[in-house]
Parts: sequence; structure tokens; C-alpha cells
Amino acid sequence: MTWTAEKPIVSLKNVRKSFGTLEVLKGVSIDVMKGEVICIIGPSGSGKSTLIRCINGLNDIQGGSIFVQGKEVHGANLDKLELRKKVGMVFQQYNLFPHKTALQNVMMAPLKVLKENKTDVETRARQLIKKVRLEGKEDSYPGELSGGQQQRVAIARSLAMNPDVMLFDEVTAALDPETVKEVLVTIRELAEDGMTCILVTHEMGFAREVADHIYFTDRGVIVEHGPPKTFFDNAQDPRTQEFLGQIL
Repeated sequence: MTWTAEKPIVSLKNVRKSFGTLEVLKGVSIDVMKGEVICIIGPSGSGKSTLIRCINGLNDIQGGSIFVQGKEVHGANLDKLELRKKVGMVFQQYNLFPHKTALQNVMMAPLKVLKENKTDVETRARQLIKKVRLEGKEDSYPGELSGGQQQRVAIARSLAMNPDVMLFDEVTAALDPETVKEVLVTIRELAEDGMTCILVTHEMGFAREVADHIYFTDRGVIVEHGPPKTFFDNAQDPRTQEFLGQIL
């Protein structure tokens, strides 16, 4: 399957995923075009995080298919390194190396995985740290940074691999309310720059503001989806209406 920009950059077709006897994803289909921002929302345990972990091969699937830039994500021929170059992921927990500075954390993957030139990597890493508005914190260790600052280092670290798609798995869930905004601003700027973003989020105001399309999942299925205005102002499914009524 040859990929062109007119086709979805990420395509899920009838994806099924089980953990033992528990079926977490029950036939999920989503198409994401290059440059789109997709927000996946829903109650805890609805399969949101599992869904995006399947996209970059962290979780195997039991049925259906996932393609990134026309290449199937699951199967015997999967090259996980090539996939991780294309698909960056930022988690709820920052997972920074505590004994490495912010700059060293951002530089590590391009040096160790991509075997790139150190001078080039450092130049790019400094640019990325500036991009996430942490200039001056290059030599700080994670323990010296706030949660929001650590999360922005994690975003810069993922961007250092030059991905085509960024996945965000509830990246503000562990943050204090006052530091949530600085991380959301960073993601908004990435979206404005044209980065394809798929976010699992509980930040409904943010989803309404930046998403091109909202998907509401519950019990392993997509209950309803649509553009933000339609989704939030005119939800059709009773389950969607109930969920939005509880959180808005």
C-alpha cells in the first residue's frame, strides 16, 4: 500500500484488542489525515489509552488492521524502530532519566537509536527546548523541574526523533492545574505548526478549541464522533449526552 498525503496518515479498521478474556477494543475504526488533530475522550476504562498504544505497536491487536503512512503496524514484518521514528508518543508519566539533564534527555534517542552526529543532535535539541519554552533549563535535572516542565521536556524528547505523528496519552492528568496550561499551549503550538496529533484527554475545553474531530469511546467502541462544535453542542447518542452532562 503506497501512501500519499491524500490518504489517511493513520488508519484503523475494525481494531480488536483483548487482555485475557477482557475485550478492551471491540472493532474500532478511525482515519486521521495528515495535519489533523484528533481528540479521543471517554470514561476511564473505555479503551482510549489502549487504542493509541496500539497505534505505535506498544500493544498487539487481535483483529483488524492499523496502517501508518500505508504500512501495517502489526504483523511479522513490522519494523518497530521505523515505526517509532514516524510515531512519537508522550505518556502521562514523564519517564525522564533522572540522572540526565533536560538537554541530555532530549538528545539521547537520536544519538543512541538513530546514531546521528552529536553536534547536529545538540543543535536540534536546543532548538526543541526553546520551542517548548524551556530555554535556560537545558542543564537542569528532572528533579529540579516542575511537573509541567518535565512534561515539556518529554514532548521535546519525542520531537527529537522527527516524527510525522504525535500521540499524547492523558499528558496533563498527573499535573497540578496551574501547570496544565503550559503543556496544553505547547501541544496547541505543535498543532498550529501542522503536526498530526492524536490525543487522549480529559481537557474538554482544549479538545473543543484545537481538535478537528472528536471521538467518544465507551466500553471499547466509538459511540459518536464529529467536529467539536457538532459534537459538544448537538450530541445525538444518549450515552454521549450523559457523559457530557457529567463533565461540562
